[in-house]
Amino acid sequence: MNFDERKLPAASANMAALNCIDLSDSDIQKSVSLLRQACLDSGFFYVVNHGIRPEFMDEVFSQSKRFFSLLLDEKMKLLRNEKNRGYTPLLDEHLDPVNQIHGDYKEGYYIGVEVPEDDPQAEKPFHGPNLWPTADILPGWRETMERYHREALEVARAVARIIALALDLDGNFFDQSEMLGDPIAILRLLHYEGKISEPERGIYGAGAHSDFGLLTLLATDDVIGLQICKGKHVEPQIWEYVSPVKGLLSSCCPVSIVLSNACQPASQRIILRSSHPSHVELTWCRDMKIRMLI
Repeated sequence: MNFDERKLPAASANMAALNCIDLSDSDIQKSVSLLRQACLDSGFFYVVNHGIRPEFMDEVFSQSKRFFSLLLDEKMKLLRNEKNRGYTPLLDEHLDPVNQIHGDYKEGYYIGVEVPEDDPQAEKPFHGPNLWPTADILPGWRETMERYHREALEVARAVARIIALALDLDGNFFDQSEMLGDPIAILRLLHYEGKISEPERGIYGAGAHSDFGLLTLLATDDVIGLQICKGKHVEPQIWEYVSPVKGLLSSCCPVSIVLSNACQPASQRIILRSSHPSHVELTWCRDMKIRMLI
């Protein structure tokens, strides 16, 4: 069932107006144009008709809630390890130490690409087996999360192909093995504890930060709280809410010349070498950041 873009919330004084990228649209140039403009403006946009069924998204959220409803002692048995897999407890992460009086009021769970312990690839950083709750405690949990990881990764690849075209690259540029062909792709479940954020006192669900990596896909419930700031070096900073819309994915693009707001000529640059003799130079500018108020 396709999503009707007329259901998107209207922009208001403190609500961000975001472009909407429809992955079912046959007019690829329209999608390229919308994505390019979105990334020049804020780095955020909605992704609709992405192929992940709404019923399955509901199951993912339900299974996530089941895990976070476990007793703390049970969750701590799966504490995040050196491979960045597993559980992170309340206040464990401190995203904005300058402005926060303590850590984030959220708990999380990291899941990556499954690599068996006896596989030579498991020796690499951020590669290895995942930590899983036992089936007797959470039946079907692992299967749900592995499937969601696969489907979300396919959405990321589809969005990355539009990014490539927006950069005047071959559409399959990011499918190379050193990028999305063999990615360090992390699925992260988040649960916000419910303490009301008080920015003036340095209390946040998640402190202000800029994401790392090529692409972030955010699936949210219907509770408002996500905010974006288009110019983190501009004073005073202006924070806008991102309306939560069930079934949609919000996308944050932290890397490349069209994937940030108001990049200055002196921005850092990285070289992404392609399989062709030439190379592509992309700007890496982190002028946009996000935070979560709850």
